[in-house]
Amino acid sequence: MEAFEEISPKLHTPADFVRWGASAFNRAKLHFGHGTSNAVDEALNLTLHALCLDHDIPPWLLDSRLTDSEKRAVYDLLRRRVDERKPHAYITNHARFAGLDFHVDERVLVPRSPIAELIERNFDPWIEAERVHRVLDVCTGSGCIAIACAHAFPHAAVDATDISDDALAVAHLNVQRHCMQERVHLRKADMFDDLPFAHYDIIVSNPPYVDADDMATLPDEHRQEPRLGLAAGEDGLDLVRRILTDAATYLMPDGILVVEVGNSRWALEHAYPHVPFTWLDFQRGHAEVFLLTAEQLMAVQEPRKRVQHVR
Repeated sequence: MEAFEEISPKLHTPADFVRWGASAFNRAKLHFGHGTSNAVDEALNLTLHALCLDHDIPPWLLDSRLTDSEKRAVYDLLRRRVDERKPHAYITNHARFAGLDFHVDERVLVPRSPIAELIERNFDPWIEAERVHRVLDVCTGSGCIAIACAHAFPHAAVDATDISDDALAVAHLNVQRHCMQERVHLRKADMFDDLPFAHYDIIVSNPPYVDADDMATLPDEHRQEPRLGLAAGEDGLDLVRRILTDAATYLMPDGILVVEVGNSRWALEHAYPHVPFTWLDFQRGHAEVFLLTAEQLMAVQEPRKRVQHVR
C-alpha cells in the first residue's frame, strides 16, 4: 500500500477511501467471509468505523470532506487490514448479528451465522413464539446467538454453554453489554456434559464443523480465529454427532433442534441416511443449517438402540 503522505492529498472523502481501500484489498488478494463478501463492503465497514459513523447514514455523507486526522484514522485501519490479514471485526472489535452489536476479538469466532435470520423471525414457522420459555445455545462463543434469542423471546430463559474459558469471557462481556445477566446464563460445559438437566423448547448450535481437508487449506483470515471453534475431526462431524446423540434428552416433546454444519452437510447425510433433516433456506446468502423436531430426533436414537440391543 502507498504511504499515507503519498495518498492523502489525492483522497478527500469517505467514498474516496472506500474505493482506494477496496482496490488495495483486491491487489493484496485478501479473503472475505466474516460478515462481508467483497472488498468494497470490507473497506466501507472499516471506513465508517474509523469515522464513528453507522451504516444508516445518508449517502451524501460519503461525499463530505475529511479532516487530516480523519484521513489518518481511516488509512490506519485500511492498512492494518492488508498488513495483518485480520477480519475487520478483529480490527474494530465489533460485529453485528441479528441487528445487535457485539464485542469480538481473537478469543472467539466472528459472528456470521445465517441462524441470525431464524432468530429475527422467531424461528417461524417452526415453533410458536408464545410458547418458547427455555432456549439452549450449545457452543455459544461470543454469546451472540444466546443474546439474540433472549431479545427475540423476551419471556424465555436462555442457557449458553462453551468449553472455552476465553470464549465465555467474551460472552460475559456481551451479556453485560446487553444487560442480560438475569436471563442469559453462561455455563462452562463440554457440549451436554456438566449441563444441569432441563427441557428446552429450542436447542440451537453453531458448533465447530470444519473437516481436516478444509482446515489444511484455510485462508489467512480464518487462521486468525481460534482453532477450537473451527476444527471438528476428519469429517467435520465430531461435535455434531454428540449433539444428535444427546439433544433429544433435553428437548421438549414439541421442541426443535437447529444446527449449522457448513461444508460437512454431505458427510452428515452420508453418516445418517435415515434422519429426515430439514435444510433451511435463507434470504441473505447461503449456508447449510438443518432443523429437526424432537420427534424426528428419534430417527437418530432408534437405530442406535437397535444396534445396542443386537450386540
